[in-house]
Amino acid sequence: MTDHPSLQPYVDAWTQSMEAISELVTPLVEGEWNRRTECPGWSVRDVVSHIIGLECEVMGDPRPIHSLPRDILHVRDEKSRHMEVQVDVRRHHTGPEMTSEFEYVFIRRSRHLRNEKRGPEAEVTNVLPFGPRKLTLERQLMMRAFDVWVHEQDLRRALDTPGDLDSPGAYVARDVMIAALPKVVAKDVGAPPNSAIVFDVSGPVEFMRTVRVDKDGNGTVDGSVSLGPTATLAMDWETYSRLAAGRVRPEAVADRVKIDGDAELAAEILRHFSVTP
Repeated sequence: MTDHPSLQPYVDAWTQSMEAISELVTPLVEGEWNRRTECPGWSVRDVVSHIIGLECEVMGDPRPIHSLPRDILHVRDEKSRHMEVQVDVRRHHTGPEMTSEFEYVFIRRSRHLRNEKRGPEAEVTNVLPFGPRKLTLERQLMMRAFDVWVHEQDLRRALDTPGDLDSPGAYVARDVMIAALPKVVAKDVGAPPNSAIVFDVSGPVEFMRTVRVDKDGNGTVDGSVSLGPTATLAMDWETYSRLAAGRVRPEAVADRVKIDGDAELAAEILRHFSVTP
């Protein structure tokens, strides 16, 4: 337990997803570590390496000194280059080396969280090359819970082992993804003033949210029903989470998304739907 109950749900969600990942990868044979995931250019090994690397950085470990090869096609800017270092430095590690390091980092980070004395509003440094330089401890823990759940799902799809679509991490992911909707609809897409866009999501995590764009072009999101919305997008939770995490293109899941109302606006929203960097 942390000293602050408001942080505990994020710690619990993170812990559950980390345990699930450990169970998924421990029995893998060497070839299975090379299976492709929906993360561009990343294998199962690469996704686990990414998780290890970020948890190390959150604990204050120095970043590895490592020069990336020039032929990594999915590395296209400084952000992706920054993220790739922790991955590429482990690219030739064996399965047993990966599981051993993952378990060690998991133990260290769990102890680190148990000993956390700071409050939710404590300022911490963002270890990612995007977003604010500083953020609150609560936001950091929320985003770590979100990140490991999304990557747990990457691994599950790559290994054909579905599950945990309604785990604690799934609900953290839901909240993070919903919070990003006003920016997607109002700012990134530029939906018309006084419009209302409804997102109707079914499945293990079920919800309905309306994004309203006011006369000045500012967006808000709420759970109230909109009468005569400009557009409605209905889909299942797994499809929603894959689109919001940038794991699949809208055209690849068109048969799983039902659109009513302004189809052109809805299609534009889907093109800008990814909320992960």
